[in-house]
Amino acid sequence: MVKLSVIVPFYNVQQYAPDTLKSLRTNTREDFEFILVDDCSRDGTPEILARAERELPGAVVVRHERNGGLATARNTGIDRARGEYLTFLDGDDWLAPGYYPQLVSSIEELGCDFVRTDHVQCTGRTRAVHRVPQGRRNVTLNPRESILPADRSTSVDYPYAWAGIYHRRLADRGLLYFTDGLRTAEDRPWIWKLHREAESFAAVGLLGVYYRRGVASSLTQIGDVRQLDFIRAFDQVIEETAKDREADRLLIKAVRTYCAVMAHHLGSIERFEPAVARQLRSLCAAALKRLPQDVLAQVMDSMDPQRAARLRRVRRRPTTSRKVAV
Repeated sequence: MVKLSVIVPFYNVQQYAPDTLKSLRTNTREDFEFILVDDCSRDGTPEILARAERELPGAVVVRHERNGGLATARNTGIDRARGEYLTFLDGDDWLAPGYYPQLVSSIEELGCDFVRTDHVQCTGRTRAVHRVPQGRRNVTLNPRESILPADRSTSVDYPYAWAGIYHRRLADRGLLYFTDGLRTAEDRPWIWKLHREAESFAAVGLLGVYYRRGVASSLTQIGDVRQLDFIRAFDQVIEETAKDREADRLLIKAVRTYCAVMAHHLGSIERFEPAVARQLRSLCAAALKRLPQDVLAQVMDSMDPQRAARLRRVRRRPTTSRKVAV
């Protein structure tokens, strides 16, 4: 039986894919499989993956006929996964040797639905450790209770799918799937769903994923219309949380996070193309008007004055359609 399925989407990452695949080779085990999803790459990535399928034990390459984005590529991998546990890696990141066997041991010892891990963020030659915002380590916790408090960074603010491992029963319940077509912020509805609906989780101080920041092709670096998918992602968070049995308790956290992300994008609006910047302002105005106004008022009153003023200014703008063009 396959113990661990590792799902790795690739899209036009020929510069970084060899390092990613090399690190996977230092994490092989006879009961591990590596599902390498080529999301219709148009550079040398397909040839690199074809070689990996021959040389990397447990590797299976799945190719998309059209580019679907990271969320859709991950879903393809989930559909193909056979493991008792699942995890993710991005095609431009890499691993420490022997990390996955340690990760499997962690979740087996704890016996929970999912485990979250710290990671190393790499920007050029700079390395910085980023930790799960959960003070209690190596103990099984209720995921729902780690959503709050609203005014502090919590586990739902640490959305990285590759920073953890997940039991197959979550996939069987539909909790591991991402929203098809989201081009950015795809982890946000996903992590909120996990914390609302899974039964147990733990945070462990295990470092092994090296997350590459500042990649020129990454959507976090590109100010085009795809970045605006964060509106769709957080609309989904708000809509689903509003239906939760504890909506009165949880919505303030969801609204606060949404407002913080809007304020962040509006504060760096100069990196967007002019037409996209106009659309960002209009979409944010419409989003603010859709939010529950009593909760929004509480959030605005508790934000720092500069960010709150930024949101109040955009809120007065004429609104446009919810639809974000891609």
